[in-house]
Amino acid sequence: MGNKTKGLLALVGLGALAYWKYKNSSAEEKQVVKDKFNTAKDNLNKWGNDLKDKANNVASQVQDKADEVKNKAQETIG
Repeated sequence: MGNKTKGLLALVGLGALAYWKYKNSSAEEKQVVKDKFNTAKDNLNKWGNDLKDKANNVASQVQDKADEVKNKAQETIG
């Protein structure tokens, strides 16, 4: 068996163990898990939005510089 196969089997085993543990846990413990997932999801969304905002800001700055260079070139030629 290769490393990939062993890794996949380990991942499937961990997933099965997590599912079994979640299925047999109390309502309070299930709520804690749900809260952790929701918090992680919110943090991931926030991080993605921040990254998208930064990318848009950089793109805007590049566009502004390109327009500035274009205008200077037109003034020099014209």
